[in-house]
Amino acid sequence: MTVVDEPGTLIASPGDPAYEAATHVFNLAGPLRPVAATTARTVDQVRAAIRHARAVGLGVRAHSTGHGAPAGRPMDGDLLIRTRMDGEVEIDAARRVARVPAGTAWAAVVTAAAAHGLAAPHGSAPTVGVVGYLLRGGLSFYGRKHGLAANSVLAIELVTADGEARRVDAASDPELFWALRGGGGGFGVVTAVEVGLFPAARVVTGAAYWPAAHAPRLLSAWRRWALDAPWEAGTSLRVMNLPPLPEIPPALSSGPVLCVDGVVLDAESGPGTAERHAADLLGPLRAIAEPVLDTWETTTTAAVLDAHMEPDEPIAIAGDHLLLREIGDDGAARLLDLIADPAGSPLVTAGLRQLGGAYAAPPAPGGALDRLDAAYAYSGAGVVMDAGSLAAIRDRCARVREALAPWDTGRTAPTFVEDSEQPQGHLSAEQIGELDRIRQRVDPDGLFRGDVTPNASSLI
Repeated sequence: MTVVDEPGTLIASPGDPAYEAATHVFNLAGPLRPVAATTARTVDQVRAAIRHARAVGLGVRAHSTGHGAPAGRPMDGDLLIRTRMDGEVEIDAARRVARVPAGTAWAAVVTAAAAHGLAAPHGSAPTVGVVGYLLRGGLSFYGRKHGLAANSVLAIELVTADGEARRVDAASDPELFWALRGGGGGFGVVTAVEVGLFPAARVVTGAAYWPAAHAPRLLSAWRRWALDAPWEAGTSLRVMNLPPLPEIPPALSSGPVLCVDGVVLDAESGPGTAERHAADLLGPLRAIAEPVLDTWETTTTAAVLDAHMEPDEPIAIAGDHLLLREIGDDGAARLLDLIADPAGSPLVTAGLRQLGGAYAAPPAPGGALDRLDAAYAYSGAGVVMDAGSLAAIRDRCARVREALAPWDTGRTAPTFVEDSEQPQGHLSAEQIGELDRIRQRVDPDGLFRGDVTPNASSLI
């Protein structure tokens, strides 16, 4: 272990407990093995780590929670900085803005904002790090009303390759601000973000589960509703093959189930519209068959974090992702053949996230990635137990990809990508060229080049 010039900055090597702490990831399928690693809690520690990397000839990588670890590039020859910045979430209720230190998970922001009757454009998992999610686009259940989460970013604090701490916004450096929001990384180590909030004291949220035998009729009804659903509603439909664990209700682990979950906001026309919109969705589904479990209710925004039933402990996950056009009856049948297979599937969860609305038509231009022009985000994933389970997951993912090829847009949402080897297409060739130019300006030596995600640079 090396102690560098800033007190408390420890550069750890493999085998050191500090190295293991800095390289810890939530998705255990993507272990990180850099040459050295450090956990930074202050801006000065980030700056000291960058100076050390330059002095010894290492590249610099950054992460916080490691949910997307398998989607990153190998870290050979790099120093990894894990950002766990000191400080709490700060809410400016009058401006509807949250300042969030890097390393903070969404649960803390949701709780802090809810105390003021406000909500944030968070994802479905409370343990996901705010910074990585926001700067990679961010799909929220609120996104059909408020767009990609990256569009809500108002300012970014980071340390660039020259060791300078900067606060970047639309006024101070508009092109770097554009690049940071969805541009694929490689611009510096982000230490904090400011993100806009919106009023939402109460919402309708939850999940309903049915035996997968009803999946064809349920999917058909959900798709018909989704075609012209109000923008205040954001939902997903998944087939789940859950293991018999103590924390999972037996009704959900006795065989494949279909789940419809999500959030409905009140419309601008007045209170009570959320309940009416939710009834328009759930009434026809409940008429097809009675759910074996139904948690949909009017409640606080904090409950949205529980709706999707995400794991709260690290786990090894592998899967695949596509952005799809409207799949029609043929595509729906092909999808269900593979994810609702009565013989069983290695995918623990697989299905469609509803897009459209402000995802495709943001109210104002944003960063490099500011919209998703697709009807659905497909994702499917399984738990990796051993080489055999990984092979089975990959095989099923390949079969789903082949079946859905006629409706594949060729685009992707970065936060849904599970593996760096998967096809990615969230940026255009023109955008990639512009991002390369901006990286050359702020990082001429390519110190952060390893942090650039696939489909984000022509120079990697």
